[in-house]
Amino acid sequence: MGKIITITNQKGGVGKTTSAINISASLSQAGKKVLLIDIDPQSNATTGLGIMISKNQPTVYEVLLGITDVKDAIIRIEDFSGMWILPSHIRLVGAQVELLERENREFILQKILAKLRNHLDYIFIDCPPSLGILTINALVAADTVLIPIQCEYYALEGLGQLLVTLRRVQRSYNPNLRIEGVLLTMFDPRLNLSNQVVEQAQSYFGDRVFKTIVHRNIRLAEAPSYGKPALLYDKSSRGAKNYLSVAQEIING
Repeated sequence: MGKIITITNQKGGVGKTTSAINISASLSQAGKKVLLIDIDPQSNATTGLGIMISKNQPTVYEVLLGITDVKDAIIRIEDFSGMWILPSHIRLVGAQVELLERENREFILQKILAKLRNHLDYIFIDCPPSLGILTINALVAADTVLIPIQCEYYALEGLGQLLVTLRRVQRSYNPNLRIEGVLLTMFDPRLNLSNQVVEQAQSYFGDRVFKTIVHRNIRLAEAPSYGKPALLYDKSSRGAKNYLSVAQEIING
């Protein structure tokens, strides 16, 4: 049975989508079957993999509303034999209102993924930078949560609210939900601040912090504009190597 990992942090700009794309690609490179679900209306994971959605092409929006079967909306990533994406589109903004009217709305994504998880090794869900109904669906569907934290000012700001939300989801909807790990991103070893954030995170989260730290890397930042994971854009880059290491940590459990 495939493991479902939701990647979330309501603070924007923390490397959430970059992590979702590159961990998924790295696991696929390691021979795993991986589905990436883009549940963010900004659809950065979709465009970051070079996918442009046409007007009539089904996306996660149509799947969540029951208009399209999930298998009809999934797209295979051409450069990886074992990687697929359930793409997003700006029209997903409407789902945030439409889902609120549904009965058992928190469990919609969980029921959809029940059809898929036996055929995959990993399912990653890239969330919007908020704690609304889309993120709640992703947390209810997940086995674990991966929390990216950037090594910059106010890095831990807002984490308290996220942890409160996680506990609420555990209590009300998904008692088995646990933290996969805290991933430190955008690390610059030349800055005292970066090192301080690492110390704070390790002090607060202990062994739940990934051993691998993702360094600030220009090739990693450039890759999405070319519609490629770092592995394809520049596999020798530090960013690509960092995410291969993160993927190995996930495999090792």
